[in-house]
Amino acid sequence: MGEESLRKRKGEDNRKEDGQSIQSHELQTMNLQKQANLFLSPFSPRGGICMIVGTIIGSGIFVSPKSVLANVEAVGPCLIIWAACGVLATLGALCFAELGTMITKSGGEYPYLMEAFGPIPAFLFSWTSLLVTKPSSFAIICLSFAEYASAPFYPGCDPPQAVIKCLAAAAIVVITIVNSLSVKLGSYLQNFLTAAKMIIVTIIIVSGIVLLAQGKTENFKDSFKNSKISVSSVSLAFYNGLWAYDGWNQLNYITEELKNPYRNLPLSIIIGIPLVTVCYVLINISYFTVMTSTELLQSQAVAVTFGDRVLYPASWIVPLFVAFSTIGSANGTCFTAGRLVYVAGREGHMLKVLSYISVKRLTPAPAIIFYGAIAIIYIIPGDINTLINYFSFAVWIFYGLTVLALIVMRFTRKELRRPIRIPIIIPVIVTLISVLLVLAPIITAPELAYLYCVLFILSGLIVFVLFVHFKFNWPQKISKPITMHLQMLLEVVPAEEVTD
Repeated sequence: MGEESLRKRKGEDNRKEDGQSIQSHELQTMNLQKQANLFLSPFSPRGGICMIVGTIIGSGIFVSPKSVLANVEAVGPCLIIWAACGVLATLGALCFAELGTMITKSGGEYPYLMEAFGPIPAFLFSWTSLLVTKPSSFAIICLSFAEYASAPFYPGCDPPQAVIKCLAAAAIVVITIVNSLSVKLGSYLQNFLTAAKMIIVTIIIVSGIVLLAQGKTENFKDSFKNSKISVSSVSLAFYNGLWAYDGWNQLNYITEELKNPYRNLPLSIIIGIPLVTVCYVLINISYFTVMTSTELLQSQAVAVTFGDRVLYPASWIVPLFVAFSTIGSANGTCFTAGRLVYVAGREGHMLKVLSYISVKRLTPAPAIIFYGAIAIIYIIPGDINTLINYFSFAVWIFYGLTVLALIVMRFTRKELRRPIRIPIIIPVIVTLISVLLVLAPIITAPELAYLYCVLFILSGLIVFVLFVHFKFNWPQKISKPITMHLQMLLEVVPAEEVTD
């Protein structure tokens, strides 16, 4: 009887150990999808709209109007360009909506290029995005935040570059920490900052409407007079305007975490981007109620000039809320780009540790930290205009390639379920415009910078052949002890495989 009781007890202990093993295995294979109810579901579809609006409206609308106007040289064409950029962003986002509901994987363009063209274009996209476009975009936004945040402390002169760079680096560190600690905290911060930036947008728009009602319309007379309309000038104006709209594809980077993406992804796009477009056009109209074209071109910071002329003595709220606007855009960019690093690591195109997920917080902490570190490196040169040129040229190459992937998969992957199916003419138009946007700066203002950018993208082929195709694994061997220490320090584990 004692032996039988002992055997029974041992069996119960073995089952308990097996249960603990299974539970331990479940803890060791996490998936970002478990965070689906933490990010946008409490606010869906409002959360998706907040992510789009909060990421798009950043520093662009407060600095780009001068660049757009400089290319077309008249108020009428300037306003048309801003509206047309919104239409193009909406068309592009609709293309991404079909892709995002057809291939419900996080990582934005990466999984779409992988499905349509195979691993090489997908790797080149991740190579360029991880090391050029995403970190440079993050750096540009944080530098813009630093300039506006430091401006009130240096009246009458430009803030020192050291102050701007240190403040931008501090912003990157804070945003990186917030998004590494909690998806929910990052989403709450995003929603708060989106509300804050909509306050300043509303103030500018309402002020402009009031001024128009008072008869301040002299700057809109003969609005097409002396305009400079050509393929090159319009293309360059689009280049600058579309920088202000960048972020229209951000929800596609977190498709796995978006609750009910078949409904909320297109709904967020259809509401969010036209809302941004209306705001941008009305903000530009407001600018022109108090500034002539010449005055706007001479302004160092258009929004600050508007505030000084309309809101004085409360004009200090403009740089404050513009700082909120830029930091909100940076937060949304960090959240989504961290997922791109995570997906690339999961596919074996980056170091494996970058695909690990925090056990306690269910965030891709290593990927977000890596992204923040690269962005800080970009702050060192600190030339915003150069970074914007690099960013815009590189990013529209892959926007066009991704929309082309949609057209290709209409014929090569007919079996895929498409909850959203847009007319084929839309991706064709977006692809053709992307080609124009890539070629326009090369033709109109050729610079070595564009050649260097292309060479950098193509250099990714060497990395792909050596470390992905031939699977030279010495980087993984060298990084193995580092990975082990990072796992213990950050409490991260490998992600489970995502099954279609």
